[in-house]
Amino acid sequence: ARKSVLPTRKAKVCLQSWSVFLNRGHQSMGFVKVVKSKAYFKRFQVKFRRRREGKTDFRARKRLIIQDKYKYNTPKYRFVVRITNKDVICQIVYAKIAGDFVVTSAYSHELPRYGVSFGLTNYAAAYATGLLCARRCLQKLGLADKYEGHTEVTGEDYTVAPIDNGPKPFRAVLDVGLARTSTGAKVFAALKGACDGGIDIPHGVTRFPGYSKEEKKLNAEVLREHIFGQHVAEYMNLLKDSDPEKYQEAFSRYIKEGIEADEIEDLYSECHKKIREDPSPKLTEKKVPKKQQKYKQIPLTLEGRRAALAERKEAIARKLAGDDE
Repeated sequence: ARKSVLPTRKAKVCLQSWSVFLNRGHQSMGFVKVVKSKAYFKRFQVKFRRRREGKTDFRARKRLIIQDKYKYNTPKYRFVVRITNKDVICQIVYAKIAGDFVVTSAYSHELPRYGVSFGLTNYAAAYATGLLCARRCLQKLGLADKYEGHTEVTGEDYTVAPIDNGPKPFRAVLDVGLARTSTGAKVFAALKGACDGGIDIPHGVTRFPGYSKEEKKLNAEVLREHIFGQHVAEYMNLLKDSDPEKYQEAFSRYIKEGIEADEIEDLYSECHKKIREDPSPKLTEKKVPKKQQKYKQIPLTLEGRRAALAERKEAIARKLAGDDE
């Protein structure tokens, strides 16, 4: 016969008594001090240095650098974008056990070579820096002629298509670090520039300015205006009419260069053209100092120490003699 799984009357009473005891104990329990014993500290594992410094999200990094095993030693390239207070940094990087290796890099402080010497951290500058990094990378790998990218900037979404009977497009994944990926963020301006430059980067259009959540559609004209700095031009005109003093302060670099709001689009258009003509980096000449400074002190010999001691004694004796007089 099958045994009953229902609790007996005696078991029910025991369970009720135990639950009452636990509830009373919980209600009467006060503050419990957490004592971290020696066993806790023996097993404590320190986090990675860059995690302690708040510089690296290792959960995201692991997913960006882990390569499929069947691809063996094929590098997994990342398009790294970092934006500081004064610069936009774009790099093509791949990871090894020894560390990260940079294939090529581009900085917004290089844009004065191409005719843009102001506003080096705005949306248009981030796009131009991404374009410069992409063209420089493809030139280094010998793919610049095969993949020219999107030569006409319209603001439309563009993805590189592989050519027939030739190498596949260079592929990388976007690495934004700890930056917030909100709509209109400048890291996506660099992404757009790299895609238009001919690098295959998986992406969507939901974070570009001009994307509508209701219509689920990208307004390419709004994105194009941001790429050519027209949002800056509109603000220039607004400040010039409403608050001339603030205009003089906010756009002092533009005024110094003699740039008007109507000239900004032509300026960036010419910048894109020059980048495509010559994206190669310019090597700076490092001046060798005339006199090499040596900071390492040569230890004194026994004779040197004795001579220094004798000199100090003589100096003290002269001082004492002068006080007596």
